[in-house]
Amino acid sequence: MAKYRKKSIVADAEQFFPHKLEYLIGVFMVPHPDTKAPVYFIQTLEGDMRLEVGDWVITGVKGEKYICKDDIFKMTYEKVED
Repeated sequence: MAKYRKKSIVADAEQFFPHKLEYLIGVFMVPHPDTKAPVYFIQTLEGDMRLEVGDWVITGVKGEKYICKDDIFKMTYEKVED
């Protein structure tokens, strides 16, 4: 069996906080059915996925969006520019 290394790419990513919604395309809010508190979702290739405060929204090479938990993001990505 051959071994492969994932190609290195530079991805756009933004950490999710409700007050920063204007930066994240595809994010929408619905009220929680019981508490009416806002619940945030983003449209992804796998369907609408729930966002938690501090999650990262990553834009893929074809413009698709992915969610990544903060601890996994920090283990996987390093900042290359502002």
